[in-house]
Amino acid sequence: MRRSAVSVPSNIVEGCARESQAEYLRFLERAFGSLKELHYQYGLSRRLGYTDESNVLEYDSKTIEAQKVLGALIRSMRKTKSL
Repeated sequence: MRRSAVSVPSNIVEGCARESQAEYLRFLERAFGSLKELHYQYGLSRRLGYTDESNVLEYDSKTIEAQKVLGALIRSMRKTKSL
């Protein structure tokens, strides 16, 4: 879970440093994949009894919100790229 959590902002930052918008978009997509992975891992940890239910609900809502924001950025970048 830590690797997934660290991977999200790391990919965003690395993408910002790239030369082209296409490369940036590719790193944003990787970040989104890591975010989806983290969301799954929270659910799995809850089902296996490794995490307190109240913590999972808070983390779950935060990962969903981050997915919405990052997903909107990716869609916007794709539109810009195709213009």
